[in-house]
Amino acid sequence: MSESGIGRGEVLWTPPGDVWSSTAIGRFATANGHHDYASLHAWSVADLEGFWRRATETCGLRWDREPDVIVDDAAMPGARWFIGGELNYAAHALARADDPTFADRVAIVARSQTRDAEELPWAQLAAQVRSAAAWLRGAGVEPGDRVAGYTPNIPETIVAFLAAASIGAVWSSCAPEFGVRSVIDRFAQINPKVLFAVDGYRYGAKPVDRSEQVEAIIAGLASLERIVVIPYLDDQTAARLFTVDDRRYAWADVVAATDGGGNGNGDRDIVPVPADHPLYVLFSSGTTGLPKAIVHGHGGVTAEHLKVLTFHQDLTEEDRFFWFTTTGWMMWNYLVSGLLTGSTLVLFDGDPGSPDLNTLWRLAEETGCTVFGVSAPFLMSCRKVGITPSRGALRWVGSTGAPLPPAGFRWVHDEIGVPVSSIAGGTDVCTAFVGSSPLVPVRAGEISCRLLGCAVEAFDPAGRQCPPGTTGELVVTQPMPSMPVGFWGDADGSRYRAAYFEDFQGVWRHGDWVTFTEDGACVITGRSDATLNRAGVRLGTSDFYAVVEQFDEVVDSLVVHLDDADASSGESAGLGHLVLFVTLTPGATLDERLAARIRSSLRSELSPRHVPDSIEAAPSVPRTLSGKKLEVPVKRILQGARPDEVASRDALADPESLDWYASRHH
Repeated sequence: MSESGIGRGEVLWTPPGDVWSSTAIGRFATANGHHDYASLHAWSVADLEGFWRRATETCGLRWDREPDVIVDDAAMPGARWFIGGELNYAAHALARADDPTFADRVAIVARSQTRDAEELPWAQLAAQVRSAAAWLRGAGVEPGDRVAGYTPNIPETIVAFLAAASIGAVWSSCAPEFGVRSVIDRFAQINPKVLFAVDGYRYGAKPVDRSEQVEAIIAGLASLERIVVIPYLDDQTAARLFTVDDRRYAWADVVAATDGGGNGNGDRDIVPVPADHPLYVLFSSGTTGLPKAIVHGHGGVTAEHLKVLTFHQDLTEEDRFFWFTTTGWMMWNYLVSGLLTGSTLVLFDGDPGSPDLNTLWRLAEETGCTVFGVSAPFLMSCRKVGITPSRGALRWVGSTGAPLPPAGFRWVHDEIGVPVSSIAGGTDVCTAFVGSSPLVPVRAGEISCRLLGCAVEAFDPAGRQCPPGTTGELVVTQPMPSMPVGFWGDADGSRYRAAYFEDFQGVWRHGDWVTFTEDGACVITGRSDATLNRAGVRLGTSDFYAVVEQFDEVVDSLVVHLDDADASSGESAGLGHLVLFVTLTPGATLDERLAARIRSSLRSELSPRHVPDSIEAAPSVPRTLSGKKLEVPVKRILQGARPDEVASRDALADPESLDWYASRHH
């Protein structure tokens, strides 16, 4: 652990005076006798049964069979939720289609760089899901069978997912930019019976034909009985894919399986399943080994997403909800659950920087987006190049994927005039642990609060709670409904226990480095396995990036700490060697002047210990497909490992990005 010496940012937003009556969380708090957020949160983690019963009732969770028990035991691992209860996620996602006043309202607004804009009304969404469900049944798909998608963030992917969920099948998806090995490493673990795939896509102006990759994936998955091709890049490419053999079908066959009817009866033929029945399998990044196949259940996801999107993202039926994501990231699942609240989803598929960084902001204005989510690096890039977005209908700007520096909060406040909803969680729980609340002020550089139902703390190495202002491991001390049902193929639960529960008995260790304040806000300073240790003082990597990436000359950066050769003993450990890699803007040069400015800023804004021993210009910073920096793999390469030993290339945004580090430092 370490003492945080960084002062708190200024308050940029405070809740309006009517927040207790104008927001769902305000009304919920008042109805349950709580008049401040601290009291409401304390109840939510002290009385799991009472809180989750009231929260699910308030947020509109509909049981086909009421659970006998909300949670059987607060011990972890092993807590079971909603025992005896039956429901279906898809019934909640399509609930508004049952309302005649919603039938013609728009459920999904889709924008793409591959094809024309489209809108899908609730009635049409429900009709397509029914048709696709009928087709899946006709293809022999039964409850528990797996259905996979090699598809982008387009309406067809949502239809296929909801159709699978509606009949009790288990969904899983990879974005089409994933390489063949990366996809097979994931899908081969779960043996899908059906694969939905696109022929290709456009990224900006560039066409990307994926037909060869689709064929290789099909060849690598012996379990496949049906393949559905969604024509997306061009009809001729798609036609070649679905005419190869009699296992292949076109998307048109799927949505024509029944007449659809368009009557908006979203519940028709939706199968109630037990609360712990698998809804989807999400995968970890797989950068250093076979990706973990994380199983999430219908009950846990429906309850958690209704709670977090209703109470914390403050979504209503009047909202238009956007988050920039691909189908290979849990934020896609989070975005799709906006349907549970009756919000209209806004989808985007393509390059957010093409033709320029105003692309997503224009999308938000044109579509009337009210809650707009992106990554922290995207916001910082917009700030750096001087983007001036129109506020339009925006109420909140969401940020995740990496810690957002104070300057990013200030930029959103100054340029757009709305608060930042900075959230942090993970694929493991398919939600956030910490984030924002309409009841809590927003400060520059801080995540506002622990979310309801999330007993999150900072622990020291001995398993003791850290006092406010002291940095420690982010842990969860009480079970949450959306914690995994388990890992696929992990019959005895040993891999699941090893992933989260080996460090602290009965406590979930998430792997982030966090500092809480007296009032419950927090700052996350990076992954704990990438935290830098200089003579026993831990330094969070995000602090470095917040300072270095403010320089106009720096596009991206990565910092690693190489221990002294004789650092096996804590008493004899030295400072080691701190290396900062920077990727520069075109035309910029890493000369002595720029290096001195970087060192000076790190010294003055952070501390002398943050000053790197060397600064080197690198062609790129290795990242996963979801944008995470590969600090630990780069460190291992600098210690002598080969790139293929430390990371799966197909899990990287740029498969060749590690080679420079290997050639430069071997």
